[in-house]
Amino acid sequence: MIDDLDLGFDESERSGDKGKHRRSYVRKRKGESGGSGGKTALALLMAFVLLGVIGGGAFYGFDRVQSYFVTPDYDGAGTGEVTVEIKQGALIADMAVALYDAGVVKSAKAFIEAAEANSRSKNIQPGTYKVRKQMSGEQALVMLLDLKNKITNQITIPEGTTAKRTYKLLSEKTKIPIKEFEAAAKDPEGLGVPDWWFKRTDGKPAKKSIEGFLYPDTYEIPPKATAEILLSTMVQNFLTVTGEMKFADRVQEERGGISPYEALIVASLAQAEAGNKDDLGKVARVAYNRVYGEFPCNCLEMDVTVNYYLELTGQKTKTSKDMTDAELDDKKNPYNRKLRGMIPSPINNPGKQAMEGAMDPPPGKWLYFVAIDRQGHSAFAETYEEQLRNQRKAEEAGII
Repeated sequence: MIDDLDLGFDESERSGDKGKHRRSYVRKRKGESGGSGGKTALALLMAFVLLGVIGGGAFYGFDRVQSYFVTPDYDGAGTGEVTVEIKQGALIADMAVALYDAGVVKSAKAFIEAAEANSRSKNIQPGTYKVRKQMSGEQALVMLLDLKNKITNQITIPEGTTAKRTYKLLSEKTKIPIKEFEAAAKDPEGLGVPDWWFKRTDGKPAKKSIEGFLYPDTYEIPPKATAEILLSTMVQNFLTVTGEMKFADRVQEERGGISPYEALIVASLAQAEAGNKDDLGKVARVAYNRVYGEFPCNCLEMDVTVNYYLELTGQKTKTSKDMTDAELDDKKNPYNRKLRGMIPSPINNPGKQAMEGAMDPPPGKWLYFVAIDRQGHSAFAETYEEQLRNQRKAEEAGII
């Protein structure tokens, strides 16, 4: 390349006359400076500069191109401490973004590649984790898989817990005032309950209550949780569970025109009345038979509805034997046990098995039931005479 440049300058000289060329040649032979010699030196300098520029540019370009093909990633286990929330239902890509935003990994891709290479990544649980900043994607994955790094702040809401009791439990755990839960609950649709859930087919107006939609489960309470966040999380869980069960679809197809909301009410009644999970479906069948079947009053006649009203109005709940006649048949009570037809809303938040029982109850013409053993099992009867015989068995067993 240097020779080529030098020849280029010589060529420009050869374009002159022969004498001039001869004089230039003589000067070079005599060791004189200037002329072609100066140009050759300049050519050498230019060549080295050019090589330097080309080399530096090539290195810079390679570095830029390499960044497109090599995943940016930190080395090692990182430093310091930071918390990262992995939300319910988060995908690997969602986790990667959360880690990147918190400064844990150098790129989301670094975590995604580490997760794709480790089949255990599917075991990452939702929750809040203590991790470190500037970790490799692989080390970040290791920390999320180690439950020792999970910040546990859980609460379990039992099946059949009323909304009012749920607010109290959540308030005790989070120190959020009960009134904030009550205020948020006034707008069930704002918390995520679809409007169609409140439609009824029995001609009665639907009461838009959050009762029934706060799915009982164990929940991880996120940092800076609000009443709205906690209640909407429970609603979303309800929608997920009932969606997987195809609860609404099956009720509409199989329960003879009964709406999903009415079936949810029945599930709450079964959850409150059944002393044993084995009987949830049978109690649901009794409720259907009493309200929509051939029961003389077409009413529920279940004392649990009275207790629900007592709780709603701030009164102490009672056992059936302690209820007065005025309480059992309070005309002002919209949940009156002798009210014709189905009550206005669910009376608690039923679990999955209770909803399964209401969605697909066993066939039977039962109208009555009574607990007959200390395990909570009930005996079911089609006639009142049969019910009286079952009550005597219960009395002999010391149950009632």
